[in-house]
Amino acid sequence: MKLTAQQLDRAAGAVVGSAVGDALGAPYEFGPSHPDDFIPQFGPGKGGEQPGGWTDDTAMAIAILDTLAAGYGIDSETGIQSVIDRWYQWADEDGRGIGIQTIQVMEGAKDDRTEAGLLRSSEAVHASAGRSGGNGSLMRIGPLALGYLAPDSERALQSAAERVTRITHWEPDNGAAVTIWSLLIRRAILTGEIDARGFTDLVADGTRRHTRWLGVIDEARAAAHPREFSEGNGWVVKAFQAALVAVEGATDFRDAIYRAVRGGRDTDTVAAIAGALAGARWGISGIPLSWQRRIHGWPGYDANDLARLAILAARGGASDGAGWPAGDSVLNPHFRHTDPTRHPFDDGVWLGSQSALSNLPATVSAVVSLGRIGTSEVPEGVESLRVWLIDTPGENLNLDFTLVDATDVIAELRTEGKEVFVHCAEARSRTSAVAALYAARHRGASLEAAWNSLDGRNGSGVLPYFDPAPFLQDAVARIIAQEED
Repeated sequence: MKLTAQQLDRAAGAVVGSAVGDALGAPYEFGPSHPDDFIPQFGPGKGGEQPGGWTDDTAMAIAILDTLAAGYGIDSETGIQSVIDRWYQWADEDGRGIGIQTIQVMEGAKDDRTEAGLLRSSEAVHASAGRSGGNGSLMRIGPLALGYLAPDSERALQSAAERVTRITHWEPDNGAAVTIWSLLIRRAILTGEIDARGFTDLVADGTRRHTRWLGVIDEARAAAHPREFSEGNGWVVKAFQAALVAVEGATDFRDAIYRAVRGGRDTDTVAAIAGALAGARWGISGIPLSWQRRIHGWPGYDANDLARLAILAARGGASDGAGWPAGDSVLNPHFRHTDPTRHPFDDGVWLGSQSALSNLPATVSAVVSLGRIGTSEVPEGVESLRVWLIDTPGENLNLDFTLVDATDVIAELRTEGKEVFVHCAEARSRTSAVAALYAARHRGASLEAAWNSLDGRNGSGVLPYFDPAPFLQDAVARIIAQEED
């Protein structure tokens, strides 16, 4: 199935969004609810995570993500065993924050680390406790929909969701919650829409269960804030409701995560669940780069790794004809070359083409890429930020936000004392637009002066192939006009 740029944007958002929510919620886990003016900050997690570090929520989701990115469906024997093996690897190598119920199940199957072994252990743990409705199955499910985006794959996704749930959480509520949430993410990726009530028929064991989940969803929709579900949000149903109201009541990705964290109690998990759906709705291009650059965790991944694996998962494990996103380099040899040149209004910002990445000034310590690049094009040891910006009208989900966010993260890097290299393919259109907007928003330049200083077609500006697309020029002008009002 060929996915559009916007659908790939949202696919990456589902994975990165969940990890961002997890990491931002981690410092507030087990804490109280917060008022609407409370601004969560990245900090140390309750499980010993460093600021920006994700918890077990994302670590267990990565097992699903890695499996899908390798081209295996979770409804296959190879796929489900891959997830199981990856979970045990994580438990052996890290395992911080692992849920009590999950570790009991995994310990019970340590001598038979197969689906059958885990199912026996899962059923035994449920029977012993009389319940197994914790939210640990829902927290990790964000990537699953990426493997089931093809037409008429809803039933296959339901089967995979129930299968990967039951090996740790036997209670039927878990299978229902995970199925509905996975289908919600799938629809959001494909269409940008959310309709929780539209999938309850797939979890019906007769009319009673169907009606129950309609009631669960309607109760969430009637609420104003996740705070209304804070008591007991370690239970999968309350976590589902808190995450749903966090996203449905939000204006953008940032607002959704703030709402989830302000709800209190199991903040990392509710924000991880909400982040998956919010990312699928608004895309990775709607997630602030200042947040993306801070997240990290087992097994040594960062936001760029998560986005790359998400794209691979959505594409059935395959890169495109240029080798993106898994190739070391996707540089087109026919692209025009522009040597690194200093920004006219900030000599700590360099501008150039993608081909110039192989010959960066020694003082550059961060690269802001405005287009697709390979995994090894940015030199080792240099921070790499990837901006999802498409140089085609109508292809960007969050055009104005993306442009503003790119200039803001450049300014943030400069405040930290870093010299920054900003590039697109040829330093022609996207680089021109972002550089002009940066000058106008952060360096006090008039927009006319900013454009003129970059336009090298007459020999006076610094970019020899300056040719910003009209829709980007319009967006830059619109942003400045709105900020001046």
